[in-house]
Amino acid sequence: MMWKKIGRLFVIKTRFEACLIIYALAVGAMARGSAYLHEYPGIGGKLLLVACSGAVFLAGAKIFDCLRYEQAAARAKMAD
Repeated sequence: MMWKKIGRLFVIKTRFEACLIIYALAVGAMARGSAYLHEYPGIGGKLLLVACSGAVFLAGAKIFDCLRYEQAAARAKMAD
């Protein structure tokens, strides 16, 4: 029973929670991208920075899509 309660902490239930997760991903990605700029000066570092930010956009879109799908499935289950 306790493990189930702890497990529920790691489930994204609302758009607000999703936004918080995406924000945390973005902060980490930009920190990593900044490190890449210092580590690889020039175009290589800039490309890695863009890749880091692009990964956040893709992950954020997937999180929102999955959240929408799960909410629709829960509504359909309640309707049946």
